[in-house]
Amino acid sequence: MGTKSALNWITLWASFLFVVILGFSRLSYGMFLPGIQRVIGGSYGQLGILGTVNFIGYLVGTLCLPPLISRFPDRKHAINRITCLLLGLTLIGSAFSDHFTGLGLWRFAIGLLSAFATVLVLSIAMDAVRPAERGAASGLIWLGGSAGILVTGLFAPFTIDPSHLQGWRYAWVIMGIFGVIAAVGFEFVTRKREAEKMPSQTESKPRDKENENVYRLLLNPKRLLFLIASYFFFGWGYIIYFTYLIPYLVSQGIPSLYAGLIWSGIGFAGLFNGWIGGKAIDRWPSGYTLALGLTLGTIGVCGVITHNMLVTVLGAATIGLVSFITPPLMTTALLRRHVPHHAYAACLSIATAFFAAGQIIGPIVGGVAVERYGLQFGVASSAVFMAIAAVFAGLYGQQQRKLEVRDLPDSG
Repeated sequence: MGTKSALNWITLWASFLFVVILGFSRLSYGMFLPGIQRVIGGSYGQLGILGTVNFIGYLVGTLCLPPLISRFPDRKHAINRITCLLLGLTLIGSAFSDHFTGLGLWRFAIGLLSAFATVLVLSIAMDAVRPAERGAASGLIWLGGSAGILVTGLFAPFTIDPSHLQGWRYAWVIMGIFGVIAAVGFEFVTRKREAEKMPSQTESKPRDKENENVYRLLLNPKRLLFLIASYFFFGWGYIIYFTYLIPYLVSQGIPSLYAGLIWSGIGFAGLFNGWIGGKAIDRWPSGYTLALGLTLGTIGVCGVITHNMLVTVLGAATIGLVSFITPPLMTTALLRRHVPHHAYAACLSIATAFFAAGQIIGPIVGGVAVERYGLQFGVASSAVFMAIAAVFAGLYGQQQRKLEVRDLPDSG
């Protein structure tokens, strides 16, 4: 009837959806690239552009969602239902691509739909959880993204090996079917909860006022600007690492199977990251907690500079363990604590737009670094932007502390 603990059927099905939203729909593309190139053709540069097209779709989705929610404030569940079903179907559709342009259109649509689904699934699931446990709930949900990466890496022998020419197609069809099942499951458990709380559903209309203040709230240096800046630079930094790590490993003579296992290792470490990070942000709901994870991630990226494969792999595991899922889940939880209830979906959507913008810029900047200085330097450049994200997270923690000190006399 009321709110629930972090572990409940809604967060569980939301986590299954995040397997698709993050692991399958967005990050599987980089792993499937060698197989796609053999069938469709084109250079890695051209096919890499389709990765950018996906993130452009993601950015467009995050910018379109706030006006859509404010126009239809009571249709959040309906929009989510359609979005999640379409996301599964577009994954299946993309498996039948035979041309560069067709695949580009599918990737754009997948980016657009995954942006809608990210914000709506999180928003709906968080509404069902007790405030004190929302960090842990966020961790459980984002953990699905790590599971998606783990599974994608295990597909590597069937999607990268030249003897399985159409392997990537079968993988995407299976992933899309799983997406449809997860969408149906999430709809079933959320509809059940809606039926339970129907009597108390009448809420009055200060929503328009809330939506008017969203940008002022997020971009105010005394409130959330530093948190948003941290999220932007994290998007910029982490996507460089995830775009160029596998090509770098392959260029070092690592067989495709082992490259896939390293990728899976990041996802496996992320399974613990989601839970640990969620618990940490519930216990210490501060920008300093976020800054710590980003700092450790920066150190992990620097593993590639050592020319030592073991250190590089340990660095990748560190990123998976402390700073792949941590920044999105902590940003989600911190926003949930510090923005008004009705403005949360709009605020999360705009914050995600900044994250998406970072993900669009990142591969372009990383690509220039790779062209000029090689793959190793390109991967290592990710550390610069992760470090900037850590600094902004620390500044946000400092800002929080100032606000707490200022509010102290009022409460005592």
